[in-house]
Amino acid sequence: MRYGVSGSGFGNGGKDGGLGDEWGVRAARSRALAVLRVRGRALGAAILPAAVAVVLYAGEVTGHFTGTGWATARVITTVLAVVVLLAAAAVALVVARARPAVTPTVELSETAAPDLHRLVRDLADRLDVPAPSAIALTPDCDSWLEDRSHRAHGRAAVPAGAGPVLVIGSPFLWWMRVGELRAVLAPVVAGTGPAADPDIAAARRFVRGLDAAVAVPDEPGLDPLRRFGARGVGRVARLLLRACGNHAAEMERGVAAAGSERAQAVDQGTRIVAQEQVGLAYAGWDRLLTRVALPAWRMGRWPSRLDAGVVSALTELSRRDRLAEGFSSRLGERPACDLLEEPGAVDEAASLLAARLFHGGPAEAGPDWAPVDWSRYPEEVVDRKWRADAARLHDVLDRLSTAADPEAPEAPTLTRVLTHLTAPQDRPSTPSAPTEDDDLPVVPPGAEAAAEARAQAQAHARPEPLAAEEEDRHETEGRNEHEAEIDAEHETDAEHEIDAEDEDDVRNPAADALAAALSAQVAREDAEREARAAAGTTAGAASGAAGFTGPDGPWPLAPLLPPRTGRDLLADHVTALVCCAAVDTTGAAPGLDWLDGPALLVDGERAADLGPRVLALVEEGDPAPLRAWLSTTGVRPEKPVRLL
Repeated sequence: MRYGVSGSGFGNGGKDGGLGDEWGVRAARSRALAVLRVRGRALGAAILPAAVAVVLYAGEVTGHFTGTGWATARVITTVLAVVVLLAAAAVALVVARARPAVTPTVELSETAAPDLHRLVRDLADRLDVPAPSAIALTPDCDSWLEDRSHRAHGRAAVPAGAGPVLVIGSPFLWWMRVGELRAVLAPVVAGTGPAADPDIAAARRFVRGLDAAVAVPDEPGLDPLRRFGARGVGRVARLLLRACGNHAAEMERGVAAAGSERAQAVDQGTRIVAQEQVGLAYAGWDRLLTRVALPAWRMGRWPSRLDAGVVSALTELSRRDRLAEGFSSRLGERPACDLLEEPGAVDEAASLLAARLFHGGPAEAGPDWAPVDWSRYPEEVVDRKWRADAARLHDVLDRLSTAADPEAPEAPTLTRVLTHLTAPQDRPSTPSAPTEDDDLPVVPPGAEAAAEARAQAQAHARPEPLAAEEEDRHETEGRNEHEAEIDAEHETDAEHEIDAEDEDDVRNPAADALAAALSAQVAREDAEREARAAAGTTAGAASGAAGFTGPDGPWPLAPLLPPRTGRDLLADHVTALVCCAAVDTTGAAPGLDWLDGPALLVDGERAADLGPRVLALVEEGDPAPLRAWLSTTGVRPEKPVRLL
């Protein structure tokens, strides 16, 4: 079970000034007792029919409950007691044997990180709490305590009765300094105190077992009968979770409050600065994964130094953003990764785990899943990605039989795409007259002009009104004109909104058709990749090398980025084709931007103005901005590009 930023709170025999006197610990212990009372009530409900049966049999022996009616009651109660006890035993067995969720991590033995283990032990001594039983790294910007004493965890399990495992986010070790890491870990390490409290530990084991039992019906490999029974157990476990869920949440809040209270005595000034670094590290890590690592993973390559890359990304952020100024000046201090014996090997293991966790890649490197160094990233990832996207774009164009210009060249050129996206469309330039199927009344063309002419003629033929009538008429007309202006403004705004929506829908039908076909092609490729990954996971499970699966579901456990729209995909592919043409016909080169991922370098500088010009072509069908950029850069769009 994962405990967040936990605190301390094991009992101290009621001595003053100890952990037992902290209000957070007292609140956590009271909530833990409430959770255990729920368990006690469930146990009492399970043995109640058996207790009633014992009373009935005792009454028969003493001669108080005799007769046919009491005999029938004894039989019914006995059968009910046996059924309930069997069901309760089944639920208890499943809850006890269900495998709780465990976080995928990279284990750090004391030989691999002696200085880090020494830092954690010293921190535990300062906090007067037990030291964690082990330390592990996870490719995430968070730290917590995790109980792995359950025997179902296999190799990841710790000895029974040992303390929880301290899980540290690997980006923290590379970005933070040693003092900052100590300050961040202080409230987390303080949480080993509550783990030693018998009541809190028992409550956590009960909740953890119920949570694992809920996921048992979804486990693969169950026959229909066992799955039916598992669903019944899951319903009972879910009912018990609802009964004790609020108490468990309040228990963890009390533990966290106690940890924060005890950690205030440890580097309080440094903790404030360290918390700022946590937010900055999270922003840089998320940007690095989504913009830099994800394109490489999709190309069958995984960057082997992700944690070192987050330092480069955050340094680049501090150079661009004035709000981050001063953060890079900390790099002169000792980084926390110096606490490791072999930082490079640990970074490589964490990078491979990140690829599995966020993308679902294989567990080991292979011909189609190879590590890539940052120095080789532009050639092995950026260039290959651009050419693969360009090949996909031309493959889709080859399958489309409704090209606007049949004379367009069929070679893989940029001109072909420009011609296709800017081809004239057969659509009316003015709105057509309403038809009988429309909800609005049908007005013949020219009827409005005729009505206006008749109204003007009647106005000229109208006699002169009296002075009073003239004044009243002017006042009425003034009010009507004002109201008419307001109505006209609202109607104009509504018309503009409708026109904007219509324009978004049909302003470039050629781009929409190409985007739809491209989205279908990408979806097919993603489905094939997921099928291969699922087959690999099944084979690994059959061979006993599935690793961290269980209740959390199949890999990837946390996929990155929601599905992109068709126009976004089309813009990315057109940009890739433009970059390929620039590389093939000019001195441009693929590059890496630490915050934005693949980048085109023209004369050593990033071409940051290419994106808006491609969007103008895709969304509005206007090739002029892109053609001007191609002319200025010297790119020859009529030349065929080299595809992957």
